Amino acid sequence: MSQPTPADLAARVRDGDVRFHELEDHADADVATAARRLLVEDATDADLDPLGEYAFDAETVHGSNIENTLGGVQVPVGVAGPVTVDGGASSDERYLPLATTEGALVASINRGCAVVEDAGGATARVTKQGMTRAPVFRVAGVAEAEALVAWVRDSEAALREAAESTTSHGELLDVTPYVVGNNVFCRFRYDTKDAMGMNMVTIATREACDVVEAETDASLVALSGNLCADKKPAAINAVEGRGRSVVADATIPREVVEDRLHTTPEAIAEINTRKNLVGSAKAGALGFNAHVANAVAAMFLATGQDEAQVVEGANAITTAETTDDGGLYVSVSLASLEVGTVGGGTKLPTQRAGLEILGVAGGGDPAGSNADALAESIAVCALAGELSLLAALGSRNLSSAHAELGR
Repeated sequence: MSQPTPADLAARVRDGDVRFHELEDHADADVATAARRLLVEDATDADLDPLGEYAFDAETVHGSNIENTLGGVQVPVGVAGPVTVDGGASSDERYLPLATTEGALVASINRGCAVVEDAGGATARVTKQGMTRAPVFRVAGVAEAEALVAWVRDSEAALREAAESTTSHGELLDVTPYVVGNNVFCRFRYDTKDAMGMNMVTIATREACDVVEAETDASLVALSGNLCADKKPAAINAVEGRGRSVVADATIPREVVEDRLHTTPEAIAEINTRKNLVGSAKAGALGFNAHVANAVAAMFLATGQDEAQVVEGANAITTAETTDDGGLYVSVSLASLEVGTVGGGTKLPTQRAGLEILGVAGGGDPAGSNADALAESIAVCALAGELSLLAALGSRNLSSAHAELGR
């Protein structure tokens, strides 16, 4: 018996023989995807033909990356660089892939990369790493909360054994308890190697929670108690970090600032203080930077990261000051950059190509080194973007640049 065409399958849904959600179980994911497009086109009068032009195998992404597939959305990809990165994971010249629809962004970051390169490149280091999951437990009161905190601190080995029994790669680094009335939050922190690791740590923490409930009087209320904190702006991530905390810096000679950026080190340092530090503080911002989210989001899309985690990834502080010899020192510190080079969207062909541009596709040797190198690259990209925007403000050509480049 021949397989139904997308039109046949769509007709069966219209006739009531198959429910829309049952298309998820159809044997041929490409046929089901095309049938959905036909059904949604009929219902909305939208032209969905462009969504049918995609490079991935629908069967590969079905279930693991997306449900109710319609097709794919294409985002233009540009490249900035090359820029030399002296990294803790990798030291080399890199091109930076950026997926965005914002005119002027790639040009701005590319200008920053060129200036950094003229100054001898940038330095980047991952200073801390660990993906977190923080379940919340209910206890009878403060006395029971104190007992649970003491038990957690004394039983970390048992919690580690339980958590690590679920994964061949992840390692439980520590567990930090927090008490709020009759609530006890336990913030588990893991080394997830080259994976971003949210699924890994969720499964591992659930196993550890079983031990807590079996050995104490505490009751698990929610596997995530929001003290993790995932995909939300949170001060705990700014202070304690999540994923990878990474810093990039560069020292730009005065003549390079003046010749290439058409401003002065003093002007950039003052703008950074008054705008990024004072202005952000007055606004009550968590991130003290000009537009780090632009670099993070563009590189996340180009390399298959979880785009919602741009919220934490843009949690960054930019510093700028003049040096003793009249040059400019500039740095960007990203507290909670959650990235991976295996799993999730990194296996899609276009996203994998972005990782290959950076030389970090797949697992690294040693484990975790590719994700570290990716984090360093994103930090340097953010540094270049900050430098270029601050200089544009200093030379007062920000609006003209955007007008010229189509924003």
